[in-house]
Amino acid sequence: MPPPTTGDSDDPARVTVEDAQDENDTIPQIPEDFPAFRELQEDTTTFKRRTSKATGGYSSLFGAAPSSLGFAIGSSFAPLSSPPEPDLRPSQSSTSLHTLQSPDEYLPGYSPPVDNGDQDEPSHFLPGSRIYDNLTAIDWSFEYSKERNRQRALAARKGVFGYLARYYDQSQIWLVLVGTGISAGLVAAGIDVAANWLGDLKEGYCTTGWWLNRGFCCWGLDDRDVCEDWRWWGEVMTKGKGGKYVGEYGVYILFSILFATCASTLVKNYAEFAKHSGIPEIKTVLGGFVMNDFLDTWTLVIKSIGLSLAESSGLWLGKEGPLVHVACCCANIMMKPFSALNKNEARKREVLSAASAAGISVAFGSPIGGVLFSLEQLSYYFPDKTMWQSFVCAMVAAVTLQFMNPFRTGKLVLYQVKYTRGWHDFEMVPFALLGVLGGLYGAFFIKMNMKIAAWRKYSAVRHFPVTEVVVVATLTAIINFPIVFMRPQSSELVANLFQECSPTSDDFFGLCRSGGNLHSILLLLLSSLFGILLSSITFGLLIPAGIILPSMAIGALYGRAIGLILQAWQHSAPHLMIFRSCPPDIECVTPGTFAIIGAASALGGVTRMTVSIVVITFELTGALTYVLPIMVAVMISKWTGDAFGKRGIYESWIAFREYPFLDNRDEPVPDIKVEEMMTRVEDLVVITETGHTVDSLEEIMKKEEEYRGFPVVGDIRNAVLTGYISRTELRYALDQARLIRDLPGNTECVFSANGPSPAHLAMNPRTVDMRPWMDFTPITLRSDSTLLLAANLFQKLGLRYILFVDHGVLQGLLTKKDVFLGLNAEGEGMEGLAHRMGRRDGEAEGRGLLQAEGEGDSEVNSLDEEAGDEEEENGEGGGLLGR
Repeated sequence: MPPPTTGDSDDPARVTVEDAQDENDTIPQIPEDFPAFRELQEDTTTFKRRTSKATGGYSSLFGAAPSSLGFAIGSSFAPLSSPPEPDLRPSQSSTSLHTLQSPDEYLPGYSPPVDNGDQDEPSHFLPGSRIYDNLTAIDWSFEYSKERNRQRALAARKGVFGYLARYYDQSQIWLVLVGTGISAGLVAAGIDVAANWLGDLKEGYCTTGWWLNRGFCCWGLDDRDVCEDWRWWGEVMTKGKGGKYVGEYGVYILFSILFATCASTLVKNYAEFAKHSGIPEIKTVLGGFVMNDFLDTWTLVIKSIGLSLAESSGLWLGKEGPLVHVACCCANIMMKPFSALNKNEARKREVLSAASAAGISVAFGSPIGGVLFSLEQLSYYFPDKTMWQSFVCAMVAAVTLQFMNPFRTGKLVLYQVKYTRGWHDFEMVPFALLGVLGGLYGAFFIKMNMKIAAWRKYSAVRHFPVTEVVVVATLTAIINFPIVFMRPQSSELVANLFQECSPTSDDFFGLCRSGGNLHSILLLLLSSLFGILLSSITFGLLIPAGIILPSMAIGALYGRAIGLILQAWQHSAPHLMIFRSCPPDIECVTPGTFAIIGAASALGGVTRMTVSIVVITFELTGALTYVLPIMVAVMISKWTGDAFGKRGIYESWIAFREYPFLDNRDEPVPDIKVEEMMTRVEDLVVITETGHTVDSLEEIMKKEEEYRGFPVVGDIRNAVLTGYISRTELRYALDQARLIRDLPGNTECVFSANGPSPAHLAMNPRTVDMRPWMDFTPITLRSDSTLLLAANLFQKLGLRYILFVDHGVLQGLLTKKDVFLGLNAEGEGMEGLAHRMGRRDGEAEGRGLLQAEGEGDSEVNSLDEEAGDEEEENGEGGGLLGR
């Protein structure tokens, strides 16, 4: 089997969305409101099909002069998580994930010839640098090959200094992991303290210190005692009972609007990548996609501040998902001093996988659950060393949070509980019912949230994201305050719903009182319905927001209601056969356990996770007895949710934004030949290996700015494939010829694999050797291969494109974007797939995969077109890809 194809990166040239669609430039859908990225392009190679615009430029393969041949092929992105290390040529280099170095740093001139050992290609061909611009995919093969070369060079060093160098190199990863865990724990503790203080500030203030929340202000007092140091806003404003309620209601609404507005404004003006949970983007980044500024220091600061404000505003959102993003930002900052990690994109993503485990660890106080979350949700390639690193990072983060003790209760999170009672066999039926309800809730929530997101994208609301946050915050505050189960923050609500009733426990919501169960049950169910509505509207706003805790709160609400129903039934008919296992004079049914099982099932229905949810729930409760009921509920929840759609909420948002993500799961692949989807050779424009000069290549790149790479063929008549060169490498090779070597425009450029040796070319200064920048071994298949085979290669090897040849003659190519669109024609059948491919009756054969607006029936059209409209009207949004 040939080695995986080398990757290619982009030139930061501007491409309009219309041109990209007409030319079939496969640009993934990116959120429309990231103005900082308007001038940057994604990593993709494009292809030219037979359209009127294509024939207006360079001619097709069989009709153009060699000196004017240019090409463009389909996009090819890196894998969505680290693939197994393939063998490839040595001596590669790369740039940082977030910074592109200056040409002087990676173009110092040609390197002397080196011996490539047993490599198949000629030893005098050196691989070129890998340049990673914004919105590009990394080349896993080059990164792992570069790391192996570095390790070999390090092992060759002798003596004491060699031993110390190797010891320091091995210790770098652990220094970063420990630093990441400590920083993630400290930031999480700070967010907890700030959010609790701001949340209590909506209700009153401490007279002994305005910076104290209610818990610290009344420290040492029982919750039933009157705290004289705490003043409620209603008491400050008026003495009457009615006036007190109105005053507290008004202050609650004002503070909720203020906090939400501040959080949204910070995100909009300073770091738009700080919005949402960040988990869809983390999954894409861990798969090899580059997003500048997504993990930088400014994003960390705004995400932390905005998350504290957003959580305290009372909006139905959580901090658990965003804490994963925060931990990854900490890891990215910690890697900066260590070039062995910071300069290798593959190793960097291994560290980010470990950091994501630390985020869940501090969010739930669940180190093991964090490791499993990273394994199950974020990565499909998770080697043993990464699991061990994730465990260490998650453990350090949890220990740091425990040391900080932000709640002064010894708990890592507010809703940690301990159960002293077991469960009975008859309860397994309502536990299973909770699993069904969790799956139904998850399916309904995903559908509703996606519909609201699509409406938001196409309506005039998208022009005013901050105003939308203000409206939603106002509506939420108006609904929350009168309902006792919705007024507190989500973490406090979940903590009280999870509690086991006992004489020593506090009953803030009246859930443990005898009698009045009907009122509590109806109020719990009503609160869960309002929670579903408000959380589906909130998740997607321009604000830091997670969906994990709101889903747990909703599940806990209807779970507690079912527990109260079963408890009331057992009290009214204790002699029924199903209740015979209940001991006399001892409470038989514990409604709090139904709340936590309902929370687990709801979270499983939304995210489609299984094992990690069970472990997280177990670590929260510490009750090994309830592992089996939780497993049953989560399993049924996933089965029920999968009946309505395989995607969880994060996968749905990835598909909605059309990030370059091919999930490595058992997805059905259409049973078609790849030649039905590939771009055919007559629709490609290529570069011949001879007959080009610096001027001719610069003219091609100037006129065909949207193209991201060029396949090289031996002759335009038989099109024997020689190799491939990306636009970025070609651009810098030409810059080197012009700026460093000061060569004239008529200098000949050599692409031929059988051309003169570098020593011979060194004697002829009027020649530019392009071979060090070329990939002479791209992955190739026969043109009659199946789409299933091609899709497996894209998923397992992390390819960005595949070239198709018959007996060495180029027949066409298939890109990762082509496969992405084909596999995501969900529910459309073969007709829908053909429509996505632009090959319906009456349409030209060469239509692009990304059709112009109004010509395709994909749910997700270009976000950049909307971004342009926003920029023209009021500048409030903006897409990553500028016009």
